[in-house]
Amino acid sequence: MQIKTPAEILKASMVGASSKIETTVNHPWRLFIAAIAAGIFIAIGGILSLTIGFGFPELTAHNPALSKLLAGASFPIGLILVVVLGAELFTGNNAMLIPAYMERNYGFGSVLTNWSIVYVGNFIGAVFFTYLFVFLPGLTQSDPWHSAIIKIGLTKTSMNWGIVLLKGIGANWFVCLGVWLALAGHNLIEKAFGCWLPVMAFVVLGYEHCIANMFYLPLAMMEGAEISVGQALWRNIIPATIGNIIGGAFFVGCLHWYLHKERNRTSEEV
Repeated sequence: MQIKTPAEILKASMVGASSKIETTVNHPWRLFIAAIAAGIFIAIGGILSLTIGFGFPELTAHNPALSKLLAGASFPIGLILVVVLGAELFTGNNAMLIPAYMERNYGFGSVLTNWSIVYVGNFIGAVFFTYLFVFLPGLTQSDPWHSAIIKIGLTKTSMNWGIVLLKGIGANWFVCLGVWLALAGHNLIEKAFGCWLPVMAFVVLGYEHCIANMFYLPLAMMEGAEISVGQALWRNIIPATIGNIIGGAFFVGCLHWYLHKERNRTSEEV
């Protein structure tokens, strides 16, 4: 079976968005639990990426791109789990809810309600998993992982605010392209590979994903990095979140609605 056309992907996104909004309105606790699950899944990708990406210091010492490639190849398991198992990810919903909103199928208040519930749920899920299944078991208490997560946390909170914003745009542009590619697929392999390639790319390029950073920054703080809650929020999470919304909503949701809406309507008429 051939993958979906761009117009068919757009239609699938709007069908999925309508279901998400229905859940937001009528079953908010179900949405919230699905959002917690997504936060856990992204944290799973984070710890796998950290473990593999920094686990071969002898090989990567003189090959810095190799460390990034290993980390990038491992991280996408989080989005694959989200897409295949129907969890609710804030950054994916930044794009998913926009085309149907542009068609006036629902108001922006419903979009904001969904984003808010999912954002909080993602945070709870990420921190829950990080504390209980990464920090307490001591998965990063020894080097090279202890030093690596400290360095990651300090680096993420020392960048210029505008740079984090731009990197946030790049991250969710790529992540939502992964969601779009997954919508094109019909089976597990097609959907998984659709998620994997763009997400791998954003990790390798060092872009900033707010939900992933709800794993990295709390873990760095748990491991002793001198980062305050205020620094984590203002120096990274907030600009990354704003950038992620722009990258997903405008560069994927709006753009692909504009490019393919006429084809979608034509195919429906036929």
